[in-house]
Amino acid sequence: MSDYVTQRIDDPAAWSGRAIRDRQDWIVDLSPDQIDAIVAAVRTAKDSGRNLFELGRDEFPISALAATIDDVHRALEGGRGFTVLRGLPVAEMSEDDAKTVLWGLGRHIGTPEPQDGAGNLLHSVRDTGARVETTDNIRSFQTNDPQRFHNDGCDTFMLMCRQTAKSGGRSRLASAVQIFNDILAQRPDLARVLQEDFHMDARGQRPDGVTIQVMPIYHWFAERLSINLKLRYIHTAQRFDEVPPLSPAQKEAIALFEKVAEENVLEFDMQAGDVLIANNYTIIHGRTGFEDWPDPDQRRHMLRLWLTLPEGRPLPPVFEGSREFGASFARRMN
Repeated sequence: MSDYVTQRIDDPAAWSGRAIRDRQDWIVDLSPDQIDAIVAAVRTAKDSGRNLFELGRDEFPISALAATIDDVHRALEGGRGFTVLRGLPVAEMSEDDAKTVLWGLGRHIGTPEPQDGAGNLLHSVRDTGARVETTDNIRSFQTNDPQRFHNDGCDTFMLMCRQTAKSGGRSRLASAVQIFNDILAQRPDLARVLQEDFHMDARGQRPDGVTIQVMPIYHWFAERLSINLKLRYIHTAQRFDEVPPLSPAQKEAIALFEKVAEENVLEFDMQAGDVLIANNYTIIHGRTGFEDWPDPDQRRHMLRLWLTLPEGRPLPPVFEGSREFGASFARRMN
């Protein structure tokens, strides 16, 4: 069982948007040689004759990026928690080639894991026109709604921007560790509440059919602070009769969390050809709502992977079997 943390956490992953927004060290501009190596790796992958999901590191050779990938790993665990790779020539690539690039890069960073109950390893992030509130299984990434701060599944997510929206859709990041420290300084009682159980809607994505997950938002385990943030799904879970109403303390804790997150946000526009890579235990993310282009071929399109890192942090036992982190937990056991 996770312990409660009651003291400020000194961690490089604790940063404020105000302190980091004018820096550029979190953006890596790929060099012409690195881009050439990636384009050549796509050809090698095609020549292998293998299905996309059968491609390993050997079928996507990118030795020119070895030092960059080492830097990415250091940033993900033990660093600020995220990196943006910039400059991929996605306008010159087909969708299949862009998927090959993301998959190939991902194989050099970690092991891709399923993102839903159907076992899909790669998601296209597009607006489907559906709404979370009127369905039982549509998730926020399938809409053009503003996305509240949340984290994805597994150790790390990778998000490639193929095409941007007509307007809006700005990316928003914040440090979960910094937010916790600020809440602890202001309201230690609510920092405790956030380390106690909340009921979260599984959105029909658990292979075992479980509809509700019960766990804290913050977890202190093995001297690491990890977050599982599903504020929207905490609220949609209230539709189930067996879920107790949120307590006044829980409502107050959520409200303070969102306020402090807004005070610490880093907001930026992802460009076509950007790849955002972030640690799901220390970084939360969201986006502004967006208006898309009328032409379906021009509409906002992101590609996403969830990865288990080769040397990821120890995970609290409550993550075992969870929709978000069960795959990474199981891989740690192998």
